[in-house]
Amino acid sequence: MTDREQQSLHSLKSLLKLAYSAELAAAYAYRGHWYSVKDRQEKTRIQEIENEELHHRRLVGEMLAQLGGQPSRIRELWSAFLGGSLAVLCNLGSWLIPMYGAGRLESRNVREYETAARYARGCGHPEFIESLLMMAEVEWEHERYFRARVSAHRWAKRIPLWQAPPPKETIRSTFQNENFPATGEAGSIEPAPTIEYTGSH
Repeated sequence: MTDREQQSLHSLKSLLKLAYSAELAAAYAYRGHWYSVKDRQEKTRIQEIENEELHHRRLVGEMLAQLGGQPSRIRELWSAFLGGSLAVLCNLGSWLIPMYGAGRLESRNVREYETAARYARGCGHPEFIESLLMMAEVEWEHERYFRARVSAHRWAKRIPLWQAPPPKETIRSTFQNENFPATGEAGSIEPAPTIEYTGSH
């Protein structure tokens, strides 16, 4: 394995550890979130999102185990505390703040899974790519839901929204169209590019 492949492998492990614990925090927060809302349709959708986050956590955990990595115990404890705290806050105030925070979080998650897919390709683990891109697409749908809910609030015009991710189809098209030489060639592995989000869906 070349130095650049090793660097990509190290970056992939680090990102998966972060994602694994972040999904725990998100699931706890969403559990408190759907419990606090009264609208049945909204409650059902947030429950679905919670289940999808837990599914992502299982997938990420399996990848991490295959790479010989382990979750950070400290990060796991912090994520459980953070998610639990957010769950409590959801029941104490307006739904706008939790919805806004969730949307920003999901927007970041899209980028992280896209970046993880590039690291997986860069370190010779193409078997992870499909799952990582799929998770990026699901997180994109989560972000769209929370953006729509925030935009529907009567205070929406007074609140600057986070940057929207590019259209969903660009997740795969950008990845597939990138000029990326086969792994194993000297100097062939480039760092995962930073994805800038502009515009709207």
